[in-house]
Amino acid sequence: MIELIPAIDIINGQLVRLTKGDYGQKKVYSDNPADVARHFEEMGFERLHVVDLDGAKSHHVVNLDVLRAITSATNLIVDFGGGIKTEDDIEKAFAAGAEMVTIGSLAVTNPELCYEWIKKYGAEHIVLGADVRDGKISINGWKEDSDLELMPFLKRYVERGIRNVLCTDISKDGTLAGTNVDLYKDIMKHFPNIHLIASGGVSSNDDIDRLVAAGIPAVVFGKAFYEGKIDVRKLFDSQNTHKSSLAKRIIPCLDVKDGETVKGTNFVNLRHAGDPVELGKIYSEAGADELVFLDITASFEGRKTFTEMVSRVAREINIPFTVGGGINTIDDVDRLLNAGADKVSVNSSAIRRPELINEIASKYGSQVCVCAIDARLDDDGWHCYVKGGRERTSLGLFEWAKEAERRGAGEILFTSMNHDGVKTGYANDALAKLAAELNIPVIASGGAGAMEHFRDAFTIGHADAALAASVFHFGEIGIADLKRYLRNEDINVRI
Repeated sequence: MIELIPAIDIINGQLVRLTKGDYGQKKVYSDNPADVARHFEEMGFERLHVVDLDGAKSHHVVNLDVLRAITSATNLIVDFGGGIKTEDDIEKAFAAGAEMVTIGSLAVTNPELCYEWIKKYGAEHIVLGADVRDGKISINGWKEDSDLELMPFLKRYVERGIRNVLCTDISKDGTLAGTNVDLYKDIMKHFPNIHLIASGGVSSNDDIDRLVAAGIPAVVFGKAFYEGKIDVRKLFDSQNTHKSSLAKRIIPCLDVKDGETVKGTNFVNLRHAGDPVELGKIYSEAGADELVFLDITASFEGRKTFTEMVSRVAREINIPFTVGGGINTIDDVDRLLNAGADKVSVNSSAIRRPELINEIASKYGSQVCVCAIDARLDDDGWHCYVKGGRERTSLGLFEWAKEAERRGAGEILFTSMNHDGVKTGYANDALAKLAAELNIPVIASGGAGAMEHFRDAFTIGHADAALAASVFHFGEIGIADLKRYLRNEDINVRI
């Protein structure tokens, strides 16, 4: 999967495209950028890259009215760049509806100020613009080349917590000559945990497919769309095909209380289910793809026991495993990863302090951060719950899942409280909506009672993985049998 981001570049209030950043090679595509933005939203895009080219040239933001018109007309997530030179510029951009701002020239000329902005506004709201020509960073609307090499420039900002990087190959931009895939692969090799947005030269769906194959997280495109060289329907179809072609994962979940595995119904009525390490070994040998261990103890001694258990699991089990429960700070993450966990799951703590997701993703990469969401379908819709499902929050399931993704979560683990432990099947309608609205994997949890329920989670709910507990713990469904059944149902699973 790759995040697809159309671009709107503005000069004199009009939507334009330049060639290689040359203001003398300008082509006007629309007098009403807001109408174009609405069209993007209707087609299914969720994010938009807006560039104030007048601002980039004149060193101050110029086209705020256009930005405001776009954000008023759509629900798109907009990142805005061009002429951002002061904190007042940032505040005005946010006030006009931008979710993020892109910092380009100033990141070269005044890095200390930019470091302060990353700290003040959060890395999720700052995009580092790295405009490259002949290996050097360009500034001032691409009119000047600095002496800074790309990789040292990026390293400086990654060390300061930047996560979103928009890299434009100026020699390709607006040429429809194809993307510089090798450049973006090299960046990802050096900085595998950033959210890299490739820009410049996209000429067709094939160019985007090549970026997908190279593992590039996101791409910006403009001229190829406006010139009719991108088939949007095929683009989204290929995205869905790529996602659905990945092997579906079966994940046993072990709730651990004082060193023992337990399982309940609707988050209560706990029953003992065995030693977590021994169970984990059995599941690993039976063909489980991953494991999840959730610490449901509250005491300090219980946390210590859980950490010791994680160390035992790491020594004795050779499949990836995620741990969660009681993770409130980056120090808790350090403790559990150092004990041998592959990923951490955050739930209530992330709702209380969403910046925790950013901190984990920034330090360890999105692949380490699983955002678990306990939600219930109430009379007024799906709502997130905390404190083991005892307290309702003001957050809606889908809004929070999208925010978690924007902040850097690598996966969403969705547990339906209505379905948990009752064995009537997963919440497939909600799963399908999450899968459609997110670009990261969704793990189904709550409701497994028969093999058909796993099938439905994958075919109806479009989940990427299915998690279950009691049906595995008490021998009701064997993992090997389940995978054979799913394979016979034409579902791609590893056997």
